[in-house]
Amino acid sequence: MYNNHNSYNYPYYGHVPNPMFQPVYMPRNQQNQPLLETVLSVIKREASAIDLYSRLAQAAPNENHRNDILHAIEMKKFHLNEFTNLYFNLTGSQPMYETDQVAFEDYRDGLEKAQQAGLEGYADYQKISSMIPFPLAQNVFLHASASEMENAARFESLNNQTLKDYGSNPFVINIDESTTQNNTYRTALWTGEHFQVTLMSIDVGDDIGLEVHPTTDQFLRIEQGQGLVQMGDSQNNLDFEAEASDDFAIMVPAGKWHNLTNTGDVPLKVYAIYAPPEHPFGTVHETKAIAMASEEHE
Repeated sequence: MYNNHNSYNYPYYGHVPNPMFQPVYMPRNQQNQPLLETVLSVIKREASAIDLYSRLAQAAPNENHRNDILHAIEMKKFHLNEFTNLYFNLTGSQPMYETDQVAFEDYRDGLEKAQQAGLEGYADYQKISSMIPFPLAQNVFLHASASEMENAARFESLNNQTLKDYGSNPFVINIDESTTQNNTYRTALWTGEHFQVTLMSIDVGDDIGLEVHPTTDQFLRIEQGQGLVQMGDSQNNLDFEAEASDDFAIMVPAGKWHNLTNTGDVPLKVYAIYAPPEHPFGTVHETKAIAMASEEHE
């Protein structure tokens, strides 16, 4: 579960007065307390979103996803600054708050929560803007609401791009691109009745792990990196060895003990075909340790 327990007191994103933003000071005895409470709650909401987006960027499966989320973070920082300016102009003081943490189980779950938060933010900011009697404040909320809708669409799109198990439906994919972009130890891409395709990423110096599939033939293809292939009739007699790198294919007969070790200086990106399927439908193992723990309980 991804959950950052750090909390942030103001300023999370430094207060920089906006010279284009006209002050809307009100006499203390006429200040709209509900409005101030609303603005403060929105500031906390924006800071919480920045925290969520930042952890999603760290969990992103590839550079394209990460850059897209970083762009969303910059938009959020801008709006946090605008709401902070609004609070300062209303009160003459800086807001004090702690950031709520939004936990998510995995990357896809985080994307779904970010999308839902965007939809809710859009509706809330639209409603608030219609109730505020100050045009300049209305514009701040309206601008933020448009960004919320944009972010909701952004995270929906990223969610749709996230790899999952598409078996046993008809499916076409750029397997080279998907394999090189995958950063999980193992992700099942397609699980049918008779065979299964998985994507794998092996860290530098690590290996798949010595294993045997008694009734399953296996095909592996390397799309990035280089490795040492070992096979044999027992785990103590791996008498077959070969070097393999980009575009090499490896055939592992059922009943053969085998291993593939990353001997290069970049992650080893591999896709594997099992016939019949070896892992449960929808299998995702973020790390080798998770995979080994999961297999112990199967």
